[in-house]
Amino acid sequence: MTNESTSEQESIFEAADEATKEQTERQHRAASDVRQSASLAAATLRNAVGKDWQQPAAGLNWTCWETVEHIADDLFAYAAQLSSPDPASGAETYVPFAWQHHRPDGPALTVFVKDHDKPDDLINVLLSSAGLLSAVVLTAPADRLAYHPYGDSDPAGFAAMGVVETLVHMHDVARALDVPWAPPEDLCDRALRRLFRDAPATGSRWSALLSATGRGEHRQEKWRWDGTPQR
Repeated sequence: MTNESTSEQESIFEAADEATKEQTERQHRAASDVRQSASLAAATLRNAVGKDWQQPAAGLNWTCWETVEHIADDLFAYAAQLSSPDPASGAETYVPFAWQHHRPDGPALTVFVKDHDKPDDLINVLLSSAGLLSAVVLTAPADRLAYHPYGDSDPAGFAAMGVVETLVHMHDVARALDVPWAPPEDLCDRALRRLFRDAPATGSRWSALLSATGRGEHRQEKWRWDGTPQR
């Protein structure tokens, strides 16, 4: 083997190592974002323990309680998708856990809390689901793809979905419970860049995320994110 061939191979290996390193860092950041968004949500919810969680969340037919259950349920579902033994086998569906509606206008839930008068239990369920998703994102192969109706996605993509679900539904809950909720701009920015690639690159990232998900002052009437892997 010539020195030139050896040098070319070394360059290829170095490029592959660098790409792997970048992907690993991306997954670590994504897993951390899931934990951070849930921790911020928990802190806000603890400030509202004495309020009426059975009132409707802002803009939804669900109660505040049901909306937080929905967040926890989504985080669990995303972890389950990535944890399936063969998520890229072509199955166009979620992992078939059982689910149910607890009332006609309520969300479909696999994860829910037994007692609806113990907010601390609900907060614990939310944090537990976030921990599951964060752990799966951190350990899943970087090239793993799993089904989502908005496009098969990778670990970092499912993490970003979990962050968006947490941030925007907490907006709905916080408005109804009359407690402050303004997540960090950098957290919102990473979620936007991962899932809403056509979102404005300037201005308030939180306002842009609200708009991209049909909320806020300049809301989009029709919207969906793009969870397909970044190239």
